[in-house]
Amino acid sequence: MDATKQKSLEAAGWKIGDAADFLEMSDEERQLLDARMSIALAIRQQRKILNLSQKELGARLKTSQPRVAKIERAAADVSLDQLVRAFTAAGGTIAVKSANSKSAKGKPAKGKKSGTVVLEVMTSK
Repeated sequence: MDATKQKSLEAAGWKIGDAADFLEMSDEERQLLDARMSIALAIRQQRKILNLSQKELGARLKTSQPRVAKIERAAADVSLDQLVRAFTAAGGTIAVKSANSKSAKGKPAKGKKSGTVVLEVMTSK
């Protein structure tokens, strides 16, 4: 949406946001949703890189093709654990990195998040 249109809508009393704003999701819920969707998209990408069908990936996971379809769209009944397992079964690699922003005295640095975990999802290509 261009800035002029957004300003005129806001001046008319409309609020501009995304689906997460509409659903009043917390920051934690947004982060979890972003992580789930990123992994689900990476599963599909990795499966396609290896030229695997959903049925073939399902065989690797000992599950069905419809379940793989649910995994690839991060359906609500798919756990984060299942997403990670599917990604690694498709040949992907996951690296978890923890970074703590601390001052020289070992205390959290001012103005910085005290802890961050980076979940790096790497495909074959």
